[in-house]
Amino acid sequence: MHGSTEANGLTKKMRLLPLVGATYFMVAGGPYGLEDILGKAGYGRALLLLLIVPLIWSLPTSLMVGELASALPEEGGFYVWVRRALGGFWGFQEAWLSLAASVFDMALYPVTFVLYLGKIAPTWTAGGRGTLWALAVVVGCSAWNLRGAKMVGGGSLWLFAAMLAPFAGLIAIGLWRGLGQHAAGGGWHALTAGTSAPDMTGALSVCLWNYMGWDNASTVAQEVDDPQRTYPRAMLLAAALVAATYLLPLAAVAIAGVPAEQFSIGAWADAARQLGGAGLAGAVLAFAVVAGGTISGVGMFNALMMSYTRLPYALAKEGLLPRAFTRLTPAGAPWLSILLCAVGWGLAVRMSFERLISIDLVLYGASLLLEFVALVVLRVREPALARPFRVPGGLAGAVLVGVFPVALIAYAAWAARDERMAGMPALAFAGLIAVCGPVLYAAAKLFQRRSQVVPLTAAKYVE
Repeated sequence: MHGSTEANGLTKKMRLLPLVGATYFMVAGGPYGLEDILGKAGYGRALLLLLIVPLIWSLPTSLMVGELASALPEEGGFYVWVRRALGGFWGFQEAWLSLAASVFDMALYPVTFVLYLGKIAPTWTAGGRGTLWALAVVVGCSAWNLRGAKMVGGGSLWLFAAMLAPFAGLIAIGLWRGLGQHAAGGGWHALTAGTSAPDMTGALSVCLWNYMGWDNASTVAQEVDDPQRTYPRAMLLAAALVAATYLLPLAAVAIAGVPAEQFSIGAWADAARQLGGAGLAGAVLAFAVVAGGTISGVGMFNALMMSYTRLPYALAKEGLLPRAFTRLTPAGAPWLSILLCAVGWGLAVRMSFERLISIDLVLYGASLLLEFVALVVLRVREPALARPFRVPGGLAGAVLVGVFPVALIAYAAWAARDERMAGMPALAFAGLIAVCGPVLYAAAKLFQRRSQVVPLTAAKYVE
């Protein structure tokens, strides 16, 4: 396999809209995944969560990402921010926590693909076939990523359009039916109806998971055209798209009177069939929504693979991993990192959805906490650092913007107290993973010294 020039020497870079598409899939991937929020909370509370959580979780995070990504637009993104603010040790912990979280996060999307594929053709996913399909997603997205960030970003736009097209029909039918019922004297009772056994803690955890991932787009900064201007704009546009594509479908099925209790992962197909009717129209709409679910799983896995695989590349440039990780394809993709990460993610595809979310939230939350600390520390230590975009409010604004996300991270950790993983409490399992970070850092520094590796300023082209 050929290497290539480092990503900042490439001429084929992502522009604004492909970055918006990739960011959208890193965060959302459409309404798929919201079903458990509805089933656990009911429509009224679910809509309230989906309105409030972006303001206290997504907006602060996207503001932080907008400032740091525009000030330090380097490959490796959040790893570079934390390393510059807090030093090499904490930078390594940031990378380790993110990569460890990715094992649990990335396993969710092939599972989503299989869940929806099973609704199209149950025999295809019966028994061990489901695992084979999940692994096929891993392999296919690996091949896609080897073609570079521009191909992933451009493909995300097409996947976005294909995935959401069925929901345009679902929203139109739901609103038409709901308005008709209202005009005939019926009420929109579903909006205020609860569930027989509400679980707001579980609903909030799933909601946080559906709104996280804004920082993931930062790791490909040198593969983005004019990152100082592009990142803040992409964050705002992606945030608006996420909010619209979450709220409109939920409002439509609520107004149409579809019971919230029937919702669990994969239930959008049943809602589409119910709204479309018993005839051909209902079957076609349900099939299209199911097909969209498979697209969502592929789109999210594909975009996040692009993000996470830049971390080993950035560590290798610092001499903390073997130089082989800096070798790129002609399209600028770190091929060894892609292949090894794919193996790790493939090994996790049989874990349960609930356990994956709990561990993912705790590990991701710890890494996000370091990013908010880096935002404040850089404001204090490097006030003259060029910041094309700033979190408003001066130093106080930089501190306050992290208050609600930190509180939600603490709540997510508390909510996972009863979850178990590998025979131990989920928090203990996550803590065990976290404490591996300092040990691995010591090993990486030893490797760096024994190899007498000087950090790279640019990856080499190797024929």
